Formats: sequence, structure tokens, C-alpha cells
Amino acid sequence: MNYNRRSFVKTISKSGIALTLTPHFDLLNEKAGRVKVLNPKNRVPISFIIDDSTCLVNMAYFGIPQFGEVFPDKYKQDWRKLPREIPDSFVREFAEWSQDNGVKGKYSIVPYPACTGWVNRFIPGWTERELKESLDLVREMILPNWDIHPEMISHTRVIDIKTGKPFETASPNFMENWEWSQNKSADELAAYQAFALNILKEAGLPCEGVTTPGGYGNRNQNNLALGTLESVRDVYGAEIPHYFRNLYTEKGKSVAPEVLHPSDLDGPDPKCVVSINGCTGDWFGGWDGLVPGNVDKFITEDLKTGRMVDVIDSGEPAVMVCHWPGIYYNGDKVGFNIFKKVVHRLNQKYDHLIWMKLSEISRYWAAKELTSITINNNTIKLKAPFSAPDFTLKIENTLKTPILQNGIPLERVSSLKDLKANSFYPDENGAVLCFNLEKGETEISI
Repeated sequence: MNYNRRSFVKTISKSGIALTLTPHFDLLNEKAGRVKVLNPKNRVPISFIIDDSTCLVNMAYFGIPQFGEVFPDKYKQDWRKLPREIPDSFVREFAEWSQDNGVKGKYSIVPYPACTGWVNRFIPGWTERELKESLDLVREMILPNWDIHPEMISHTRVIDIKTGKPFETASPNFMENWEWSQNKSADELAAYQAFALNILKEAGLPCEGVTTPGGYGNRNQNNLALGTLESVRDVYGAEIPHYFRNLYTEKGKSVAPEVLHPSDLDGPDPKCVVSINGCTGDWFGGWDGLVPGNVDKFITEDLKTGRMVDVIDSGEPAVMVCHWPGIYYNGDKVGFNIFKKVVHRLNQKYDHLIWMKLSEISRYWAAKELTSITINNNTIKLKAPFSAPDFTLKIENTLKTPILQNGIPLERVSSLKDLKANSFYPDENGAVLCFNLEKGETEISI
């Protein structure tokens, strides 16, 4: 059975896997009847996940024959007609357009792309200078607005981390996309993921999370979460590790981030890991750059329907998912042009969206789920294990100007759209407050 994410949508309730979910302190707030945590600046987060990207290598060209060796009846694409490279000129074009339009998200760098070579050393077929320039371009143009993730080590064959070589057997049990990860312990997954992370670290790329290739860990998600928590903290010291594993396209299915395995929340080194959920399929250009997508699946021309409309209107983060070969689409840029149309239509319909990297969404959700909030008389007390910018609260029944514990009053704004850090918007039922939440205790006089 093929457990590739491209055709597989996991439903946790059917998996038999028990994940450690966090308490949501809105329950306490609702009993108090006065406070609710809103989205940052009362806006709906959106983001863009790019899978199967790396330096220079077209993962479809080199990956399809390796997948076809394991599943010859399924992977019949004529991969020899595909370009072996996705050029840096396209990376720059995409990055410049994204910067101009405020787009943020996640961009994979596969460390040992389809076993061709190592991004921290050399990749046969390209010069040392070309690899260096490609990495420099990622640092210059991608890093400001995108998280960098490894997509495990090769995205194809499982690597023996003791030797750095692929295991000899080409079977589902030794492919990253399929069976190898399904029965591994948290420590085994952490060691494998740390190997991938260390390659990116040696290449000079920062990282706070990982992306799973295909079905990696889909039946072993508790260990995947624990392994990610361990490996990302160990290699990079990231405060809030996160990962992308699941996507859900069913209407009405929640896609809210999941804050997992919280511990030591009252101590100096609190811990948790966040699972970011995608909300779309790859409706851009397919994982191989051979299947053209359809902008209407995201949002129709009349702006009334589509998966992005469903999720944005629910108020949950709307995270689109694509694959880099399909965005490039063998030089025709079919996926890229579809993405441009999606962004244009979203901008036509909405004025309350906020583009965020996955790490930014993860930080906000960890603070939202794990910060305890109490009200004593006219004082709100927050105890936060993690800081979060633009933390936003809805407070009922207050007419006063809120004052932070440092004595600084929040600035009154005339519209919810004008909310920013250290401001508030009053209405007939109370007020919406926005401020930079600090780690530890915060008091607000209301």
C-alpha cells in the first residue's frame, strides 16, 4: 500500500495512535466569561508549504526511477523527459515575487536529494561554485520569509546513518516514504532526523522543524512528535520545534495546529512540539510537474467557494501545500502561475489575513494553548511558558484603557484592522487587546 501524503490523508481517530494533547485554557476563560484568546491581531494566518525543494536538483527527475524500482506498476512517468535541474534563476524569480506580495511559509532543503550528493559538501553534476551560489541564494532570498526544513535525508532511499550509504535493499521497508519509519522508536526517529538536521546545520542553514517525506511516520505519529522534539532541540536548540506531516482537505475538518507533549511549563526550560496541518492538496502542478492544477479548488473566480474560503472563514490557519517540481512545472511555471492567481483572489476577497512562517504559527499556538489566564478584580494575569508577538485577547465588559504592568497604556485604535502590538480596540461588549506576550508573568489592568 502506498502511504504517500500526495494521495493519503490521515485521520487520527482511525489510527489507534494516542497523542498527548494539551489543555486549552479558553475553557477557564469561558467559565470566567470575560477573556478569549484570538488569532494574532485578530487576523487569519495563512502560509505556503513547499515540499520537494532543494538546491539545484529536480527531485522528480531523480526520485521517480527510485520509486519505480519499488513500485514498477505505479511510477511509469517518463522521467527522462523532465529537466534534471530547477534553476536558481527560478528560485530568485519566485522569491522576489513572494517578497513583493508578503508571502511566507516553509521551504524544504532535502539534505541528500534523491541520493545525488550532499548539500553541505558537493552534488555531482554541479560545480562547487554552483552549489555555494545556490545556498547563498537560499540564505539571501528565502530565509527572511521562509522556514527551512529537511525532508528527512534523501526523500527516497533510507540511509544507514552509521555509514552514510543507502541500505542495499530497494523495498518499501527501506524507503523514507513508506514502511521504514512506521515501527521505529522515538529515539530511533530522533537519531535519523538529527542526521538530516546536522547536514543543514553544516550547510549554514537555520532550522526549527522538519517535514516528513510522503508517508514517513504516518502510522507512528506519537514517536514522530517525540523524535522531532528531541532532534530539533538537540541539533539547533530550537525553543518550539514543529513539523509538517498531515494535511486535511475535507470540509469541516479542523486544521488547527496541534500542540503536543508539553512539559516543564513552570520551569526555566518548558517544552512542547507543534504539528502544523496543511489544508489543501497539491492543486498547483503535482509532485512531479506533470499534472496541472486548478485555481478554483482554492478559491473560485467569484470568490465565493473553495477550500481556502472554507478554512479562512472558519478562522483557522489556512496552510496551502505544494511540491516544488510542480511549481516550476518543467519551465512552464504552471504551478507558480496558479499560486499567483490564488494570492490575487485571496487579496480581492479578504482584508484580514496575515502571512506567517510555520515557526511563527507554532509559537503563537503554543502560547495560545499553554498560557494560563486568570482574572482578579480588574486585573488579567497571564502566565506564559513561551513568548509570542501580537498576542490578542478579547475582553468582555470593560470600558477602561488597558494598562500593561510596565505602566504603559495601550493605544486606542479606531478599527480592528488597525490592531498592532500595544493597542486595543473598544466595542460595545468590551475590547480587543493586542500586545507582545513575554515569557513568564504578565499583568494587565482593565
